[in-house]
Amino acid sequence: MRLIMMGPPGAGKGTQAKFVAEHFGIPAISTGDIFRSNVSEGTPLGVEAKRYMDAGEYVPDEVTNKMVRNRIDEDDATPGFLLDGYPRTLAQVEELDGMIKFTGHSLDAVVVLTVDPDEIVQRLLQRAQVEGRTDDTEDVIRRRQELYGEETEPLIEVYRDRGLIVEVDGMGEVADVTGRIFEALDIIPES
Repeated sequence: MRLIMMGPPGAGKGTQAKFVAEHFGIPAISTGDIFRSNVSEGTPLGVEAKRYMDAGEYVPDEVTNKMVRNRIDEDDATPGFLLDGYPRTLAQVEELDGMIKFTGHSLDAVVVLTVDPDEIVQRLLQRAQVEGRTDDTEDVIRRRQELYGEETEPLIEVYRDRGLIVEVDGMGEVADVTGRIFEALDIIPES
């Protein structure tokens, strides 16, 4: 199973990706987690990524594409993967198409979580307090929402034209959202 989880920052993609990936026995690959790991380790990639993240900007495609390509080439991603936070631009869609085509596979679905923008701001501000994340200020959160609207929302239409979009209401309790995702993907979760 090869899936993409989309939605604005703070929609719950990372949380839901873990449950869905676990169900399929595939890795949930989050570019955000990879970036934060590199930042905390002080790697050259992390130093570069931090500049963009702190400003609420996206890390450049060439850095992100290489990182994703390397990750989906790892052995645990052979049976499939769930991408969270990638692709974010039309150029990244084209790059991902090439990566997947090279393996002889195709995408199975693109799950889009829909959430009220003001709810997202509150979620992320609360997460920033709990996790001590300096990159989640209200200005940065609102800037990420703008970027999502400008750069990422158009990807939904690309995938909709391909018949891959599965829209799911991301509001409410985590377990309820997970249930909606499984229902939308036509999966009966094991009890």
